[in-house]
Amino acid sequence: MSGTRQADVLVLGLGIHGSAAAASIARRGHRVIGIERFDPVHARGSSHGRTRMIRRAYPNPVWNDFVAKAYQTWAELERESGRTLIRRTGGVYAHVEPSGMQGPGCVHLAGPDAAAERMAGLRIPDGYGAVYDPDAGVIEAADALEVLRSSAVAHGAELRFGERVLGWDTNSKGVEVRTDRGIVSASRLVVAAGAFVGRLLPDLAPFLDVWRIITLTVAPGQAVATPPHLGAFSIDRPEGLVFGIPDAAGNGLKIGIDAGQSWDPEHPVAPATDAEVAGLVELIERYVPGIDAAPFEVASCLYTMTEDKRFTIGALADAPEVIVAAACSGHGFKFGPAVGEAVADLYEGVPRDDLDFISTARRGL
Repeated sequence: MSGTRQADVLVLGLGIHGSAAAASIARRGHRVIGIERFDPVHARGSSHGRTRMIRRAYPNPVWNDFVAKAYQTWAELERESGRTLIRRTGGVYAHVEPSGMQGPGCVHLAGPDAAAERMAGLRIPDGYGAVYDPDAGVIEAADALEVLRSSAVAHGAELRFGERVLGWDTNSKGVEVRTDRGIVSASRLVVAAGAFVGRLLPDLAPFLDVWRIITLTVAPGQAVATPPHLGAFSIDRPEGLVFGIPDAAGNGLKIGIDAGQSWDPEHPVAPATDAEVAGLVELIERYVPGIDAAPFEVASCLYTMTEDKRFTIGALADAPEVIVAAACSGHGFKFGPAVGEAVADLYEGVPRDDLDFISTARRGL
């Protein structure tokens, strides 16, 4: 494809947030073109894989309204698509010191025995307390991405994969983006490019650190890893928070650590080493006793982190034609359709004061 194309909104990046933004904006009747550097299924970002966690429990109540919006928009997407995207399993979030974890319906648990009463398959360490979240569960992530992209296309969006952005500029009519296939013009630009945001928007780069993260999934169908024996969980440790996503629908128990080495996203993500796999196997066996922890699948992905693990969503002060949805810091997938609606609101000029705590303005951008 070559030449110049015109749209109301151009979305760069078609992971979970770019796809959600494209769907939300297109549903409102606007012309959308979405551009993704890689193929529809790829492992160079943060949105691949079968499952993700969703939870209401958060360490700061400033998140509560946005979390509620996430649950609401997932329910709306399920109704629109007729597909089950959220499987509620309950969740246990363990910590040594008071963590501040809270949220509607959450219950504080005194220690390992109390946690085991809620989730018999999980053994949290001695000396730990926990919070139980009855609404926590599993997102069918691959299905969700497919549903959002299908919704975007059904409402008239054009989604283009395998297309590399070479640069962009603002002009009197909005924005012009140059790609290896030609030029696209639009009144507004949405940048949701995950680990590549800092390259497209250099002013954001000082706030971002891209991490390489490894996850391990064990063989599906093990009773100890399925609800109600096991739900979503995390164990907060000084060397990195361990998270677990149960086998809620035949996907297998997945475990990972929210810590990793800095990584240049221009290079394919390195596969896990034998030592990294062995470390994850040891953690699964420690926290889910009796499981067969032989690796069924090992995956690498990228987290785009900010120091405070808060997102960056909003227009840029020096280029108000550009809306950014970035740096979702390892916990952004659960907000997918809510981020899409937020971006659509910002495009239409709908005030979103509820997003001040994750806004571009908050970071002086």
